[in-house]
Amino acid sequence: MSILLSRIAKFQTYEDTLEAFERMEKNIFVGRKFGTDEFNVLLRAFCTQRQMKEARSVFNKMHPRFSPNSKTMNILLLGFKESDDVTAVELFYHEMVRRGFKPNNVTYNIRIDAYCKKGCFGDGLRLLTEMECVICLPTIETITTLIHGAGFARNIAKARELFEEIPMRNLRPYTGAYYALLSSIVRCRDVESVTSLMDEMKEKGIGHDNITYHTMFFGLMKSKILDSVSELFDKMTMKNFVPKTRTVVMLMKFFCANRQPDLGLNLWGYLLERGHCPHGHALDLLATSLCSHGKVQEAFECSKQMLGRGRHVSEAVFRMLERFLLQARDMEKSRTLDVMIKRLQNILPLSRGLATGILTPAEMD
Repeated sequence: MSILLSRIAKFQTYEDTLEAFERMEKNIFVGRKFGTDEFNVLLRAFCTQRQMKEARSVFNKMHPRFSPNSKTMNILLLGFKESDDVTAVELFYHEMVRRGFKPNNVTYNIRIDAYCKKGCFGDGLRLLTEMECVICLPTIETITTLIHGAGFARNIAKARELFEEIPMRNLRPYTGAYYALLSSIVRCRDVESVTSLMDEMKEKGIGHDNITYHTMFFGLMKSKILDSVSELFDKMTMKNFVPKTRTVVMLMKFFCANRQPDLGLNLWGYLLERGHCPHGHALDLLATSLCSHGKVQEAFECSKQMLGRGRHVSEAVFRMLERFLLQARDMEKSRTLDVMIKRLQNILPLSRGLATGILTPAEMD
């Protein structure tokens, strides 16, 4: 029900969504009395699409029939937060209180997150104090959100303080809390502290996943420390860790932009050795950098490997290689790529903007 209503809310009209809800009640879930849970599902469908005018309209229209509960109000509050409207969050919060609903941990976490993402870290800390005053004990999610907020505010001292308070609050630090602190330290470009924290995570059995590596690489790149990026890349490869696509593309872009195509080539080879075919954008970056450094043969081999694994190369890469190979009077390689492209087209449909393999029979001769 939730999935269907969300899809209808996304692609059809407000009236279509309400009609679908009514059909579900009358014709599909026959014998089931719709109540607050179903009402919440309908509201969430609009909130997840950030259609808050529609969600508010549904609430005003149907709340006399379905008795709202705290979950109902938190769904709407979260919707306003995801719409990036702190004022609307606070206005609805006060309306929620006027209606007699008592805010809980979820309510405060939503408000704190809204303020932190707007850079209003001080307001987030104020709400933490308010929680404690009304005996609504903070959760580990509350503290993790505030650590993120401290990172946004470049207040690394407060981020560390909040992290160190976790055991004192009888809470157990989990992976998310470490990532929040890691992200905060990276924002302040404190490379030594980041390395120390990663070692601490390892000691406590918290593995380094893609979020860890992506955050680290991003921070080191912002600090423009090429050697440190290379060192972290070496550590990652020694552990046989394969990063996700966005990290691969980010690394490839960094290596190529810093005139280090050999490092990009190492990354390419590392992924292929482990059975992963890099994203087409990674090939675009690498092939361009290789060709600009006179490594046309390597660019050709990478493109050939891409095609051999059933992935199209972009037309820009094909044209560039064709031009360089023509200058080198090596038309045999152009023919090889053209044949592979046409063979792949017979198996997989061609997306717009990819190579077309346009050598004519005369050119083939």
